[in-house]
Amino acid sequence: MDEGSPEKEKLAIKSGSPQSPRCLKPLDYTFMCLTSFSDCLEEEPRGSKPLKSKEPIIEDDGEQVRKRKTNALRLSNNVLTEWGGFLDTVEKIVENPADLEWIDVSFNDLTTIDSCLLSFPKLKVLYLHGNGIEKINEVDKLTGLEHLRTLTLHGNPVEDSRKGGYRQYVLSRLPLLKTFDFSGVTQSDRASAHTWSQMVKGKRKKKVEN
Repeated sequence: MDEGSPEKEKLAIKSGSPQSPRCLKPLDYTFMCLTSFSDCLEEEPRGSKPLKSKEPIIEDDGEQVRKRKTNALRLSNNVLTEWGGFLDTVEKIVENPADLEWIDVSFNDLTTIDSCLLSFPKLKVLYLHGNGIEKINEVDKLTGLEHLRTLTLHGNPVEDSRKGGYRQYVLSRLPLLKTFDFSGVTQSDRASAHTWSQMVKGKRKKKVEN
């Protein structure tokens, strides 16, 4: 099976959402030089087919925008710098936004993780690698995603933070992850994250006491 083939892509999405009874084709806006999420409204997803007349249509500044049925959104390899307009755009291009399980915004220029992601309660797979996220505590914004099982952050400045506690911090904040940075989370990882978390709490307590 070729790297990046439709069959492999579908398997990747399905593996990220094992409890999903179906695997829908992702909306693919990769490599489109998008500078804002709203730019999606002016583009057709890669590999899109003519839509059926029954599919929902909305008006956006005089332009017709069709909503598509999907549970996966690909926005990687663009030049996105901020999350402004993300929710509004998703609501205009996805038929049931709350059903999204897989979001890929890797290889952009995002410097933060936005709490708008909490609007997708079924989200299981989130790719954020290859961006410009610097602060490790940005991960805290994802703690409300109860079904998140796969996350990537490698290739961000944050990877070099916390003096080697990068992986431990993420797993201590998101203990339900099964895969992090394309590496399976082991029992050893979980134990290390727990020990690291307790050690940090101990240091903070000492500072307060002093």
